[in-house]
Amino acid sequence: MTLLLTGGNGLLGNELRKYFPNCLSPSHNELDITDFNAVNDFIKKNDVKQIIHAAAQTSIRLCEDKKNEAWKINVEGTRYLVQALQQVNPNGYFMYISTACIFRGDSEMYSEESIPNPVNFYGITKLIGESIVQALSNHLIIRTNFVGKKPWPYKKAFSDRFGNYLFSDDLANAIKETFESKLNGIVHIVGDKKLSMFDLAKITTPNIESMTMKEYSGPHLTINMTLDSKRIKKYTISQM
Repeated sequence: MTLLLTGGNGLLGNELRKYFPNCLSPSHNELDITDFNAVNDFIKKNDVKQIIHAAAQTSIRLCEDKKNEAWKINVEGTRYLVQALQQVNPNGYFMYISTACIFRGDSEMYSEESIPNPVNFYGITKLIGESIVQALSNHLIIRTNFVGKKPWPYKKAFSDRFGNYLFSDDLANAIKETFESKLNGIVHIVGDKKLSMFDLAKITTPNIESMTMKEYSGPHLTINMTLDSKRIKKYTISQM
């Protein structure tokens, strides 16, 4: 059964390809998801019956600065994949990787039943993507929060911004397990421990410096990204 993985060269996609070695994972040059004809032709030619949609513009700052581009990737790209699958294999399975940033972030432990209320354009585009995917009868929306298991990309990390994070390899393993269970609807794949971004960064970068949100200047951020999972188990974040 042909599986298409989008975003296969991203932090999560690279890990997912290890768990789905037989999937089709075209590069952006091989498949531009913002081109409906290209998407439709690819899915039809390869008789795609399953999709894991991990491609997205995830930079909050870039989504704010380049809204049209973010909309094309996160919203239109998702719409084209859904429409093409509906046409080629209407009973196909669509797994959509969403984010904790669809929530406001002024509370904590948001469950699958909590009401979304994003504070930035990135969260808005991902929430609209969720609504598009829900047009399919056979879909699963995965909300999560992850980083790559590599040195922290910045000099400092927030001590007052929180989540129950996973590393991308932890998440890929959890997605594999969830994919095999063929759940439908919405599920949160989360770590079993609340961490500040500073505590998270220290795992890979022991000499990281801390900072607070008062030192930050930029687009609105989701401060508390902790998620609760009522449908599946919580996972333990791996160490170095």
